[in-house]
Amino acid sequence: MEVKASAKQIRISAGKVRRVLALVRGKNASEALMILKYTPNKPAKYIEKVLKSAVANAEHNHGLDMDKLIVKEAMADQGSYMKRFRPVSMGRAHAFRHHTCHITMVVCEK
Repeated sequence: MEVKASAKQIRISAGKVRRVLALVRGKNASEALMILKYTPNKPAKYIEKVLKSAVANAEHNHGLDMDKLIVKEAMADQGSYMKRFRPVSMGRAHAFRHHTCHITMVVCEK
């Protein structure tokens, strides 16, 4: 049985999140949580929240045991952009975009 959790519109780029997701993909859920707890990157806290949510869904909704859960899939997809303008010299403005992403985790029993 597969259990899924996701977080939408996280204000960080998908490329940065994918680097941290590579650390936990295929690992035991408790081991993955420990890795994320001590990873100093900013995306680690968002991924940790999503993984905790997936584990809680598995335990509460489907009665699965946390010790037997593994991270089957971990993906970060690009979300929408937040378009903003920054003032520059001579009364002009330059456009820039804040990147967002969607984090999805799938856990299953061994």
